[in-house]
Amino acid sequence: MKLFFLATAAAMTFCAGGAMAQTADPAPPPTPSSPETGAQSETPRGGYAPATPLFSSPPPAGAKIEFVPSTLTPTQAFPPPAPLANYPICKKGQYDQCRQRGGR
Repeated sequence: MKLFFLATAAAMTFCAGGAMAQTADPAPPPTPSSPETGAQSETPRGGYAPATPLFSSPPPAGAKIEFVPSTLTPTQAFPPPAPLANYPICKKGQYDQCRQRGGR
């Protein structure tokens, strides 16, 4: 029985140590290191998420909420970016607006 309690205490200590290790700040995202990747700085950060919430407060109780589907096609709602005149070879750690080596 003592062995069981010792194993449980050791497992709890191990789990608590793992939870504490996860509180460290994540590494900052890599920044472009060459002037050739200047087009990346024009890409909006955060994707398509709105900068502010749609409503300032939740709707009042008992209000009728009506969901209306969008009439836009996916291409109209999220238009593709214009193609670049030149796509350079990707550098180490670069994946956007470049082409992979050895491609056909």
